[in-house]
Amino acid sequence: MKRNVSVCFVIFIILLVLVCPGVYSAQKQKSRPNIIMVFIDDMGWADLSCFGNKDAKTPAVDRLAGEGIAFEQFYVNAPICSPSRVAISTGQYPQRWKITSYLSNRRHNKQRGLNNWLDPEAPMLARSLQDAGYMTGHFGKWHMGGQRDVTEAPAITGYGFDESLTNFEGMGPKLLPLIMKPGMDKAGRIWGDAERLGGPVVWMQRSQITGGFVNSAKAFISRAKRAGKPFYVNVWPDDVHSPYFPPVSKWGNGSKRRLYLSVLEEMDAQLGTLFDYVRNDKELAGNTLIVLCSDNGYEPGAGQAGPLKGCKTNLYEGGIRSSLIVWGPGIVDKAAVGTRNKTSVFSAIDIAPSLIKLAEAKKADGAEYDGEQMLDTLLGKSNTSRQKPIFFSRPPDRKNFYGFKDLPDLAVRSGKWKLLCDFDGSRPRLYDLGVDVGELNDLSEKKIEIVKQLTSQVTGWYENVSK
Repeated sequence: MKRNVSVCFVIFIILLVLVCPGVYSAQKQKSRPNIIMVFIDDMGWADLSCFGNKDAKTPAVDRLAGEGIAFEQFYVNAPICSPSRVAISTGQYPQRWKITSYLSNRRHNKQRGLNNWLDPEAPMLARSLQDAGYMTGHFGKWHMGGQRDVTEAPAITGYGFDESLTNFEGMGPKLLPLIMKPGMDKAGRIWGDAERLGGPVVWMQRSQITGGFVNSAKAFISRAKRAGKPFYVNVWPDDVHSPYFPPVSKWGNGSKRRLYLSVLEEMDAQLGTLFDYVRNDKELAGNTLIVLCSDNGYEPGAGQAGPLKGCKTNLYEGGIRSSLIVWGPGIVDKAAVGTRNKTSVFSAIDIAPSLIKLAEAKKADGAEYDGEQMLDTLLGKSNTSRQKPIFFSRPPDRKNFYGFKDLPDLAVRSGKWKLLCDFDGSRPRLYDLGVDVGELNDLSEKKIEIVKQLTSQVTGWYENVSK
């Protein structure tokens, strides 16, 4: 009798799938994890209080880390915004798309050998998820095309997003900043000419714009939930990038450092409403992964990188290493909750293939990712590192910058070793990051064979991706 019941149940399920494939497909689609990527602008490795900041508190992000995993050896793939955004969006080195510094006006872009915008044929993570049935939205800074006098760049929705809302560096609907500081009777406007890059345009206080992006993201998530569809959402604030305009009540002494810290705390509070929105919804909390990091290192005088040398625009650790936090109570391995991964070395180009695996999606046709699939590490099921080295090139207009002179052109991280050199392989510097995270002790004259190997690899890589 029991066997007959079991056979009948199996037959029923088969008939259900054959007769009502839409029902089965919808159930499968609904069970796919939701993904939120928070990409902060110009935040240093040690700027979160959970990463050592003693001058400001970031309780919302700290709680996210306490309920998830914090990674200490995660890298972005450029020390400046536009190429870093290309890397995390495509899973490929941005040099392949001729975006190696921040996108500016067309004359400036041409001088530096940059394309004016990211080719929409690039293998976008968003498009792969969209093709897999995800609702996709971008809310925040774009900076991969459509800025200054570059008015004919593709709309953000041309890159695999169903909806977008951006700032003054992207095509389409946007939030633009009103600014107030002590002594002002009336709010001022900056970047007003960005209205020609698409609309509708909403003007709001600069100190609240992260909250504006968050509110739009929450509304989008609500629509996806009602539609029974999984979602992929970028929340990319233009905080904590300068210029700094915190609420007037938090202006303090007006120093660059004080203004930065006030903006950091405001951003944390505004992002916290998004985290609480997901956390307080049982359905979302059990099936949503939040990935949070910065696009590059800090601006001197504002942020900090703790023991790391360097800052935004250069290839020392402080320019390219980012604090990474991954949260997902129903997705992250329970044994890893609240832990710090201090050993796994991987980078932003590994995020796209990893999330495509998580979503059971397909990579773009013909796409060859430079990134490796690191999902088990991302979810705390493994402490492995990527197998291949991570390569970097400096922005072409940043040889001398922020007080650094004659900066190295290339860098490679391979295992515990970090090598920096110039385009022709000259002036090599080698550091053992296992014991010298501050890049203070150059071992290039003692480890000649390692220098030869890594110099050959990084110069060969640069020649290949620059074709």
